[in-house]
Amino acid sequence: MYKKSVQGWLKHLDFMILDVVCLWISFTLAFNMRHGSLDVLANSLYRDMMWSLALMDIVVIFFFDSLKNVLKRGFYQEFVMTVKQTCLITLCSVFYLFTFKEAENYSRLVLGYTAALYLLISYVLRCLWKNCLRKYFGGAEKRSLLIVTVSDIVDTVIDNIKNKNYGDYFVTGVCILDKKAKGRVIDGVTVVADEDDLVEYVCREWVDEVFINIPESEPYPAELLDKFIEMGVVVHMKLAKSQNLLGKKQFVEHLGTYTVLTTSINSVSRRQIILKRMMDIAGGLAGCIITGILCIFVGPAIYIQSPGPIFFKQTRVGKNGKLFQMYKFRSMYMDAEERKAELMKENRVQDGMMFKLDFDPRIIGSKKLPDGTIKKGVGNFIRDWSLDEFPQFLNVLKGDMSLVGTRPPTVDEWDKYELHHRARLATKPGLTGMWQVSGRSNITDFEEVVKLDKQYISEWTMGLDIKILFKTVQVVFKKEGFM
Repeated sequence: MYKKSVQGWLKHLDFMILDVVCLWISFTLAFNMRHGSLDVLANSLYRDMMWSLALMDIVVIFFFDSLKNVLKRGFYQEFVMTVKQTCLITLCSVFYLFTFKEAENYSRLVLGYTAALYLLISYVLRCLWKNCLRKYFGGAEKRSLLIVTVSDIVDTVIDNIKNKNYGDYFVTGVCILDKKAKGRVIDGVTVVADEDDLVEYVCREWVDEVFINIPESEPYPAELLDKFIEMGVVVHMKLAKSQNLLGKKQFVEHLGTYTVLTTSINSVSRRQIILKRMMDIAGGLAGCIITGILCIFVGPAIYIQSPGPIFFKQTRVGKNGKLFQMYKFRSMYMDAEERKAELMKENRVQDGMMFKLDFDPRIIGSKKLPDGTIKKGVGNFIRDWSLDEFPQFLNVLKGDMSLVGTRPPTVDEWDKYELHHRARLATKPGLTGMWQVSGRSNITDFEEVVKLDKQYISEWTMGLDIKILFKTVQVVFKKEGFM
């Protein structure tokens, strides 16, 4: 799922509010330094100036485009822009005082202190807020980008992307379609694939996005683009070469100095990302508290029947191939992973893309009696009520998972994936999801799982997440259990 940039004047509303707050704080502190009081509103001259400063700040931001590329600016660029913003507001303040003939009554020290404090405070808070957005709401890591082009323009394309996107992307490699150059290094970027193995590379190496820049003289790679979109990869195509693609979401934007048509299975705004992450943090905190309480009761029950750790962790594949450790209450005996291979022949899921059994002897306390009846134990109890899933709230709190998403596959399951299966991981994995509340234990066709997961990604809204969460509660109380 592609994180689309917000358009319009509301794009950086958070930074506008932050900037006004910084200006007011600076003004109040400057007034206190000069007059020994924080009660700015008691003086009509300074009270009017306080409201006027907020208006000046907004006007300067609009007319001088002070927040353009604010999320892409480095520390030095941010400092230069903050100095410019400070100088403009100070000049506006002087103009205001002379226009309304208040210059003689207004303290020059307050004016100077305000400028100095605003420069320092706004610079520091802008940098901190940007770091917060990237780390907690926008992803702390840069997006990986694969460049697909031809030999004649490869140097120019690499230079444009590396030097005109302000660190938005990590260029993971380049593919030259008209030449065998695999292994060659161009401007610090390695040629990682040729035309023949390009699709396989994108699938297995987890490229987040692909930028295709091909001259008009070269044939349009329609089949190649369709395969990328089928995998759930975001595709940026230089606009002059664009035609109709399979992706549902298409929009024009800038990549380096190029105008491109971006195609993705879906797109989300920064506001939607923030709302979803806030819901995850709230749910994660609540879930971790409940997990702590459950440990008091579940922990001893597990340990008594199967001595060993009460928690089980397993490497799973997350969004765009990121590996992480997923936590659960241990519901199986300690040798469960070693016994999995011998039980694979009893797997109910076609092609072995997932692993589900009618009777799993690895579950703690589970036994099959001579008459064929199954005796359930503590492991069955915590699985039937989905108690084993609660430690995953820690994964949600850490940001590895979301409350709602697609279930993360194990590494061995991922190794069997075909191209279109990869689209499942175009979004962050979740505790629950669309296919889990659509007959979880009854679905044994992995293609149906993929279909439901792709439907969730392409139709995602906050409302859909809330609906799935409510359905999950209903399903859990029916004791259908998660996978």
